Formats: sequence, structure tokens, C-alpha cells
Amino acid sequence: MRVNCGDLSFEWIENWANIPITDSARNGWSHHDVVITESGDLLTGHPDDPLVLVLDSDGNVKDSWESGVSDPHGMTLVKEGGTEYLWIAHPGRKRRPATGYEYPEGGGPVRGGAVKKTLSGETVLELERPDLPVYRDGDYMPTCVAVNEERFGGNGDVWVSDGYGAYQVHRYDAGGSYIGSINGDEGDAGAFNNPHGIFIDRRKQEPELYIGDRASDQVQVYDLEGSFKRSFGRDFLVTPSGFATVGDLLVIAELKARLTVVDFDDKLVCYLGDNQAVSEVAGWPNNHDDTGSPVRTALLQNGRFNSPHGLTSDADGNLYIAEWLIGGRFIKLARA
Repeated sequence: MRVNCGDLSFEWIENWANIPITDSARNGWSHHDVVITESGDLLTGHPDDPLVLVLDSDGNVKDSWESGVSDPHGMTLVKEGGTEYLWIAHPGRKRRPATGYEYPEGGGPVRGGAVKKTLSGETVLELERPDLPVYRDGDYMPTCVAVNEERFGGNGDVWVSDGYGAYQVHRYDAGGSYIGSINGDEGDAGAFNNPHGIFIDRRKQEPELYIGDRASDQVQVYDLEGSFKRSFGRDFLVTPSGFATVGDLLVIAELKARLTVVDFDDKLVCYLGDNQAVSEVAGWPNNHDDTGSPVRTALLQNGRFNSPHGLTSDADGNLYIAEWLIGGRFIKLARA
């Protein structure tokens, strides 16, 4: 099936990832990201097990390793001194079948984190939670990492979005020392409300930090010193969750069932696979059974999204999308 967006045309490849159908894969509630290495391998999470999966260019699982976290939610690939590393942001808890797909309760505030790994799973660096008053009795649940990489002329700073906790975005230096935080009050777009995905956009001469302020239906843009520059999208975005670039275009994964394409000036170009109506169905991104319990949705359609969560692009302009739902769904949009 072909899907089009302005001058962009893609072949929709349903269920591109050939993840073995075990009970945990079938019943786990996928909530992860996807990145691509220079060699063309894709790294993503398992629907339920705390694993990082390594997929080859045909979508076959060629390797896997223990992530060491309950939910490898956000993934960011970086390269330093010729070596690639994987940053994982994890919110510290996960919906699982054993708890009726509810989050586990008790034990005090949730403590997630951000960890840097080799591509074989060895821990290189783990960032400390900032010692801020908001965390004395509050949750710390990071969702994404963005790095101002030195190979692109940056200083190595690491930005971490606490998208499910205190709605802060924290800045660390390359060695992991805390520098400071932003919360949206710096500009005129308002305090962050679920700053889910963050991304360093290098399409312009001066790179910028894009923050998917998901529950506010907007993207807030900062410079790499943490100063607010602008916001956009309240008139055409619904749930911006993640970012990827295809040439001079920016593709935004919107959780409510579409990809949104914007141009160099943050203006709407078009939508891909738009299916917003499905997000109004009871139980979305899943369905409910006769007892009201979540079950995998029966409403998936070729050419229409259900709940895009993780997104990446390769050098050829192909897009890879991991969706948020029981059993997962992995789609490749092959550039035509």
C-alpha cells in the first residue's frame, strides 16, 4: 500500500519487525522507541520483556540483550570517537499483564533514570536524578534523551526529559554532572505538560532543542543554552511524541494516530496515515473485552496509524515506527 504526503511517497510495510510470537510478546503492552545504527541495524524494545532487540535490515531479530531497566522507553543513538552508544530513558515502571495492565502501586515515588550503554548492553554512564525540591516526594520518570554531540560541533551536553514525572527537562555535561533545568516557564508557551520527546534539530545553521510538549499539543523550541525561542503547532498538532528528519522536512510522531510533516519553518506540510478517530474508541490504544479489561485492538488498518510512539529515519529517507499498544505494532514506511 502506498501512502503519500505532499511530495513524499512511501510504501506502507505492515508488521515489518519479525519479533518471535511468545506469550510475553503477544500480551505485553509495547511502549518503546526505535533507533538505527550506521550499519543499518535497528534497536528497539520488546513488548514486555526488559530487552533491547537488534533487528537486521529485513526486520529479523539478530540479537537481544538485557536493558537492566523495567521499560526501555526512549532510545537515542550517539557516536563518540568512532564508537556508537545507546542512551535509554526509562520511567521506572511498566504496565504488565500481571497487574491487569495497570501500573504497579506502592513503594513511594517512582524513580526512573537515563543510562548510556554500549551496543552490546554494557553500562557506560548513568545520570543521577537532580536534587530538586520537586522530587522530594514526586516521581522521576524520564522519557527521552537528546545529546549535543561533539561530532556535530556540540559540547556533549545531555538533555533528559522527565515527561511522566515532574515535567522538567534537565541538562547535564558530557561527564554526567548536572547543569540545570527548564520547565516551560522560560517563554510565553507555558509550563511543559508531558514533555515526552526531545530532539536536537540540526537542519539549520544553529542547532535547536525541540521539545514535544505532548499534552499541550505543541512543540517548544529552545537554544542549546536553555533559552526559549518559540513554539508552534497548537493549530495543527494533537499529541507530538517523537521526531525524525527526512531531508529538510521534520516528521513528528503523534500518539493520536498519525505522523505530521512540517517544513524548515515549522509550518504544516501534511499528515501521513491520519486516523485520529481511533483514539476516541473506548480503551484506545487497545480495546475492551466484555468485562472492560484491555485487549489488543481489532481496529488496525493498513495505511492508518493507531498510536505512533517511537520514530526514526535512515539515510535513504525510510521511516520506522513503533506503536504503543498490547502486542505492539512495527511499521516501515519505505521511501518510494
